[in-house]
Parts: sequence; C-alpha cells; structure tokens
Amino acid sequence: MTLKIAIDQEAADAPYEQLRAQIAERARAGVLPAGYKLPTVRGLAEELGLAANTVAKAYRALEADGVIETRGRNGTFVAAAGDAAERRAAAAALAYAQEARRLGLGREAARAAVADAVRAVYGD
Repeated sequence: MTLKIAIDQEAADAPYEQLRAQIAERARAGVLPAGYKLPTVRGLAEELGLAANTVAKAYRALEADGVIETRGRNGTFVAAAGDAAERRAAAAALAYAQEARRLGLGREAARAAVADAVRAVYGD
C-alpha cells in the first residue's frame, strides 16, 4: 500500500495542512488501517518535495489529534483509536452548545451558526 499524497502548491491551504488533512481522511475512512506504518519524516518530505519541518508539523498535528502515534525508533503508525477525532469533535460541539446557550441564543440560532460555519469550511 502506498500513501499517495498530492500537494497542490497553488492551493489556499498550506502544504502541511493538505498533508494533515489527507492522512487524517484516509485514516478515518479506513484506507490507512490502524497500525499502518507511515514513512519517516525525511522520507515523506523527499517524496513530496517538501521541507522536513513541513512534514514534521503535519505529523505533530496528527498525533495531537489522535490520528497517528509515534513509537520512538520503531516509527510512526496510524493509531488504533480511530474515533479520537469524533470524540474531540463531540467535546467541541458540547462546548459550543453550552456557550451558545450562555450567550442567550435559541436552538435555531445556534444551529444556524453551526450550519454557516460548516458551509464556510466545507464549501457546501
């Protein structure tokens, strides 16, 4: 299995964000199964024509999100806990709902704000 990452230098998103998003999406979709060993930072940087720091930044963000885990000298792997992102999203949604209620927004206004944010981010 190959990683098959494509970085668009003309895209609005920074290369590290493109890399982070593509690996995260593939892990969540099961294309990259739990336990899949990712290339080294240097190896992937060379393959993609990126600076090693760019790949390292993406890996750090993925690790913070619970998508990947580093096992010291053994390498970097797709984490077994694939639902870590869903748990974090649920926690963020709860925090948002609590804040919206504290601010006095009704259910529909809170939902509309979420819908607008999702459209802005996902381009719906």
